[in-house]
Amino acid sequence: MKRPFERSAQIASLESLEFDLLVVGGGATGLGVAVDAARRGYRTALIEASDFAKATSSRSTKLVHGGVRYLEQMHFGLVSEALEERAILCANAPHLVHDLCFVVPRYHWWEGPFYGAGLKLYDALAGKRNLGKCRMLSREETIRAIPGVREEQLSGGIEYHDAQFDDARMALALARTAAANGASIANFVRCTGLIKDDGQVVGVEARDMETGREFRIRASIVVNATGVFADEIRRADDPAAKQSVAPSRGVHIVLPRAFLPSDHAIMVPHTDDGRVLYVIPWHGRTLLGTTDTEVKDAELEPRASDEDIEFIMRNAGRYLAQAPTRSDILSVFAGLRPLVRHDGAGATKQISREHAIEVSKSGLVTVTGGKWTTYRRMAAEVVAVAAETAGLEVRVSTTETLHIHGYDANAGVEAGLPDARRMYGSDRHELDKIERADRLLSAPMHGNLAVTQSEIIFAARNEMARTVDDVLSRRTRSILLDARASIEIADETARLMGRELGWDAQRIAASAAEFKAIARGYLPEVHA
Repeated sequence: MKRPFERSAQIASLESLEFDLLVVGGGATGLGVAVDAARRGYRTALIEASDFAKATSSRSTKLVHGGVRYLEQMHFGLVSEALEERAILCANAPHLVHDLCFVVPRYHWWEGPFYGAGLKLYDALAGKRNLGKCRMLSREETIRAIPGVREEQLSGGIEYHDAQFDDARMALALARTAAANGASIANFVRCTGLIKDDGQVVGVEARDMETGREFRIRASIVVNATGVFADEIRRADDPAAKQSVAPSRGVHIVLPRAFLPSDHAIMVPHTDDGRVLYVIPWHGRTLLGTTDTEVKDAELEPRASDEDIEFIMRNAGRYLAQAPTRSDILSVFAGLRPLVRHDGAGATKQISREHAIEVSKSGLVTVTGGKWTTYRRMAAEVVAVAAETAGLEVRVSTTETLHIHGYDANAGVEAGLPDARRMYGSDRHELDKIERADRLLSAPMHGNLAVTQSEIIFAARNEMARTVDDVLSRRTRSILLDARASIEIADETARLMGRELGWDAQRIAASAAEFKAIARGYLPEVHA
């Protein structure tokens, strides 16, 4: 049964229905599982303790890619699989995913044949689904493609293609796709415990974090897709469960477009720690990242360390004509990757270089690891394992050709369509209706941000946004594009949301204050 993507209706269905499959966790993996399961016709539910993609899944490098760095490690199958998924995402969500041309600057004679050979192999692995052929660039062509590159000793570059997307908008589109296919799905519903019959997990105890109301959700199988928090639910199932996730912090810095005034990106093939670093144009800004730092504890709002920030600026500065300083930073954000600990736990049904699917003795299915690019394939594997474990009727995945909510084949090419508005796909027509009713709602809310009052209203009405943070961090990307400016529009955002959602003055003030506290953590200290 299709229900409106409205929270109260979704909560009502979670409380009243029984399900074949219940997903706990509303990031890339969980949402992908919900889409796949609902599309197969299984009665599907999903709950997220905070907002969709609140943690890791909204803090990526914004790339859909095969993983150039895996070529050096000879993981050709992994790269080929990711390149196939890249093509599928481009086809199914053209409003959210698009081609991005990269340049690897060359400063030494050996870099041409070395990186050129690797990138030609990258093309070959993509086959017919390649986005564009790699080619050698002269010094002059390189400077034209990536103005802002350090020109001293530059001999040329190598051009290749990958894809770019908006991760939080993709997560929301998947949530709406799952709901459109019959799934019951809601944010701010926390799993507080597991329900067991005869030692088998048959549902969860849940709490609506807005009202405090507690209720039960029963299902034939429960999928734990909570990312870096997966071990909390695993230990609720089995207190003796060993650690299965090794969190790693990835940090990104956002700078003004002036640092890379181009539609091309720069790929730095080797940094101080051997990882790849990207300098990417994104929503009119320059995005730099990422780091890879092991951390002990999982946090919902991780913070970048001084060492993380210095690492990125030092390595990027070697390739940019203008080395960035802390005072140039518009925003710095951190996310925790749920990397698989391969020595972690027992009955693992499927495991790959990047993700693992485990089934406990009580039938709890846990998925760890993974990345945005291969979320769909991973989700299909999880649903297959869950269906087998629960004894559900076998049904094949049909998501390879499933258009994601907002699909609009013309969204990426429509003349004059701003980048931020293109991300809405077909939903931009709903934004147009709001603006036709009041033209004042179409004006940017801040001189340094493109976000409009109409987008705030739309998020509250149609996108299950429940807090100022939901809107300014994920429905729009304001906190990433300019954390200071986002703080300055927090009060007005809260007022608009309050009008739509019936908040009183106290809740309006509280939601704005909560967001401002979060956003201040996106501003680095400027050392004297």
